[in-house]
Parts: sequence; C-alpha cells; structure tokens
Amino acid sequence: MAQHSGKAIYLKNYPAGMPTEALFELRAAETPAPGPGEMLCRTVWMSVDPYMRGRMRPDVKSYIPPFSLDRPLEGGAVSQVMESNIEGYQPGDYVVDYTGGWKEYYLSRGEQTHKVDPNLAPLSAYLGVLGMPGMTAWAGITQILKPKEGETLFVSGAAGAVGSVVCQLGKIKGCRVIASAGSKAKCDWLVNEAGVDVALNYKDYKNAAELTKALAEAAPKDVDCYFENVGGMHLEAALHCIALGGRIALCGMISMYNLTEPEPGPSNLINLVARGALMRGFIVSEYMAKAMEFAAEVAPLLAQGKIKFQESVYEGLDKAPEAFIGLFKGENFGKAVVRVGPDRI
Repeated sequence: MAQHSGKAIYLKNYPAGMPTEALFELRAAETPAPGPGEMLCRTVWMSVDPYMRGRMRPDVKSYIPPFSLDRPLEGGAVSQVMESNIEGYQPGDYVVDYTGGWKEYYLSRGEQTHKVDPNLAPLSAYLGVLGMPGMTAWAGITQILKPKEGETLFVSGAAGAVGSVVCQLGKIKGCRVIASAGSKAKCDWLVNEAGVDVALNYKDYKNAAELTKALAEAAPKDVDCYFENVGGMHLEAALHCIALGGRIALCGMISMYNLTEPEPGPSNLINLVARGALMRGFIVSEYMAKAMEFAAEVAPLLAQGKIKFQESVYEGLDKAPEAFIGLFKGENFGKAVVRVGPDRI
C-alpha cells in the first residue's frame, strides 16, 4: 500500500507561562504503509487535556515523558483503522489510541489501543465520559473519596470533563454536592442538568476568604469529600471547611499550570492534622486495571440518561492549539474535543 499524506501539529518551542498559538505549527506529514505488527489509523476525534501542559516542561520530572520538538504531538484520539497487520483489528474498526492525537494519520502497534463500539455512544464520548476523564472521575470517587450517603461533596472545576462526572456520581451515591465553576451558564447547567445542590461561580469571589464564606454557607455540616481540579483558593477554602475524617482527592491544579513563579501553598494545611483528614494525589493510570469496573458502572448510567455530558467541539486539526489554550482560559464547557475528520470514509 502507498503512504498516506496528511497533516500533523508540532510544538516549535516549550512555553514559559501561558502557551500561545505561535508555539504550534501545522505541517505536512507522510505516514508510510503499515509493516508487520502495525496498523494505519485515521484520526476522527482528538482530545486536548490539561495534563498535556506538563508534557511541555522538559525540566520537570513527571509521570509521563515530555513532548519532543522533533515529532508530532500526541494524545488521546478516536480513530478508524484503515489497514491492519495486527490480529484482532480490521479495517473499519474504531479504536481509542492514547498516542493518536494531533495528527491526521499515524501508525499504531496496538499497545495503547482498545476497540470501541460506535453504536453504544457518540465516538467523541470515548474521549470524555466513557474515556480517561470519566475513568478519572470514577477512580477519585470510588477509590479515594468513598463517599457515604448523606455526606457533602465539594467539586472544583465542576463543569469540566472530569468534574461534571464527579458531581453526577456523587449525587447517584446520595451526596449533597456543591460545585464550583467559572460562569453563570456553567453553574446553571450544573444545577439544572447535572443536579448539584449548590453551584458557586468562583468569579464572584475575590479571594479565598470570600470563597470560604460561601462554601461554609453551602456546607453547614462541613465538607466530607473534596475533589480537587483547580488548586489555589479552592484548596484553601476546602481545607477551612473540611470535616473530621474528611477526604481530599487531588486530581489536578489547573490554576497553577502556567505560573512562571511558584504560588505559596495554603497556610491552613494544619487542618489536615486537627481534623484527621486524608489528602491524596492520584493519576488515573494507577487504576487502569479497574477499567472494566468503571465501564460496567458508568456506561449503563449514561445509556439510562442518569449521567449527562457537555462538549466543546472544535472543527479541524488546525483548531487544536486554540482548543488546548482554551482549557486554561476557562473557555471549554465539558470535554474539549477536536473533530479531525469524518466519522467514516
């Protein structure tokens, strides 16, 4: 078979502070025919995620290697198999591949790949509620926070791909759920569609003291569980309101990802001691062995309409840098996805 001509996005330099579109470059890319043990895939949908910012810092030790300036960027994607020399994969199959993003065509050895059913859910959902963000939400709730019926759950970044699923799983498990998001529209959706009890627009509060006051009023019995996506004043407010025996799952701190100077840590960490609280950071890859448990619980809830999701859709591979930068400006509502090509050709 002949090679495929397409396009891919490269990072020209590593950013200092907030990334700009000028750091990204769309280039022509030739993908050779697959060899033994390989398959040629065409990207249909790609994901942009906050963790990718960490891969743009080669000087910082992390759980995942930094992006190379010499190769196309990579990330989660839903793709269609075009040609296959791998047993179990046929042309026309749809797969999620965690190296397939930021490019139109690529070769895969099937090592970070699994097939998905296009009839079960929209293909883009496998990058959100049924993908890594959904699995992250489920793992934080079920493996760390372990909420009991009647407890209070506070979720920051609650209108995002992870936070929105956390909120809904919390309600399903019988919690009082307090959500924080960055616009009235997001807060309205969280109350009216996701079913949270209280939604706080954090932009209404100038500092941690004001957010703490609002959170304390929303949680008169204190916060038993806090799912952290934002950091900064959200963590400080949660620590002020954490209950005896409270649990905090540290998933992300997006407010800090583009800082050029370290932000001072919360001054009230001692509350963890006085209140016997647990605070644990986690990466979703720790729990991949439980992926079938996640799917068995969340997929039926999605099919039954008990979990709802939003997407911010960007059309075309060239929009991927805009979609990525939008994550840090609060522009995405739910999961940010980029449509790279048609569902089927």
